[in-house]
Amino acid sequence: MADSKLKVGCCQVEAIVSFDDRGQLVIPKEVRKKYNLNAGDKFALISCSTNQGNDSATCCFTLMKTQELEGMVKQTLGPMFSEIFSK
Repeated sequence: MADSKLKVGCCQVEAIVSFDDRGQLVIPKEVRKKYNLNAGDKFALISCSTNQGNDSATCCFTLMKTQELEGMVKQTLGPMFSEIFSK
């Protein structure tokens, strides 16, 4: 998909990937290199679901580096906990 990337606003489709027989996804080498993704990097898998009555269906997944997620949590919750424990 190198030349046919779909771009909408700030987001774009970087690659089309599939699960292998072991349930693993392979991120293409050019994408790993572009974003400095290395073996052993940890990611949080965040899903969005649509609820339709008693049924729910996953519409998308997002991968976020755990260190980025950790930073966001600390930035959001840190001041609140500081205030609670300083009293």
